[in-house]
Amino acid sequence: MQQPTIASLTKDERFEGFTLVRMSEQRTGSNGGKYLDLTLTDRTGEVNAKLWDGNVPPPPLSSVVKVRGLVVEYNGRLQLRIEKMRLSEPTDEIDMAMLTPCAPDKPEDMLKEINTALDAMQSDALRRIVRQMIAFYQDKLLYYPAAQRIHHAERSGLLHHTTGMIRLAKAVLSVYPQLNSDLVISGVIVHDLCKVEEMDSDALGVVRDYTQAGLLLGHIAIGVTRIAEAAREAGVTGEAVTLLSHMMLSHHGEENFGSPRKPMFPEAEALHWIDLLDARMNEMNTALAKVAPGVFSERIFSLERRLYHPRYDELTPEG
Repeated sequence: MQQPTIASLTKDERFEGFTLVRMSEQRTGSNGGKYLDLTLTDRTGEVNAKLWDGNVPPPPLSSVVKVRGLVVEYNGRLQLRIEKMRLSEPTDEIDMAMLTPCAPDKPEDMLKEINTALDAMQSDALRRIVRQMIAFYQDKLLYYPAAQRIHHAERSGLLHHTTGMIRLAKAVLSVYPQLNSDLVISGVIVHDLCKVEEMDSDALGVVRDYTQAGLLLGHIAIGVTRIAEAAREAGVTGEAVTLLSHMMLSHHGEENFGSPRKPMFPEAEALHWIDLLDARMNEMNTALAKVAPGVFSERIFSLERRLYHPRYDELTPEG
């Protein structure tokens, strides 16, 4: 799918391509005629659009539409004057990575990587609990983000975060072989699973808002409950349930960040830092992707600082 990006549009340019619908309303103009007022987006930005035809119904939010029109300027801002619009069809074979931020790997491949890590476990008790936890959310895992805005806020971002942490955990385990690998990997897989209940996301990985349970309880409290449920359904009791529950409670590390307990054994401590490092690297990579080498970013709210994009090419001598 070759088409101009929204961020690259200029006045008097003609545009034809697919976009996501973020806002869609039928309005009445000063002359009494009806028209559509839309906000259309791709992964690079958004543009206001108008369709001056009152007979066309507003497309559903988060739908994909193909539009053709002219880029104009109105009140100092670019606007797309739509001439023709239709909903996408299965035969369009749209690359969703062009329209919304997506994880770099296919969700099916990432889920397979998680299941492979589970297959390698020696602890049958932990494996059964974690498999049951995954079963609670199997379908939604394929598209759910890991956050609304901060890190891995993308389609399939939860799987992206989890597989990144599995790879990081394996590196940590190679340095600290005294850690119980099954416990670390189990904590990695389950620690954010209940964000599926915490956030209300559409199939494009866009979070509309937090759910009632998300606002009242949060994914950590929900997670402890779900671990207990998974253990009951899997017929598991004892130490495995208690340790995994503590890892859920403590993975944010500090009470100020939402954890009612600090990590109280090495595997829980390792989970906290693996989680933090993977999240921070994603935040930084996302921010610096928008900044040219040698330039500082705007202040990143979640990191409480500006970031610098190093001139990496100058670090390698020529020849």
